[in-house]
Amino acid sequence: MEQNKNVEIENTKIEKKSDSSVVASSAIKYAAYIIIFFGALYFLVRYVFPLFQ
Repeated sequence: MEQNKNVEIENTKIEKKSDSSVVASSAIKYAAYIIIFFGALYFLVRYVFPLFQ
């Protein structure tokens, strides 16, 4: 009563492709955001806040 089953198992490998240029451009973009933010903060502290004293 043993049944022979012909079963094919398909193995698929999924590889995550990471493009280093995308990572580098994102890092540069966020570094520029941080520099602009601190530059604006420096401008406020150095020039705008003393006007109110």
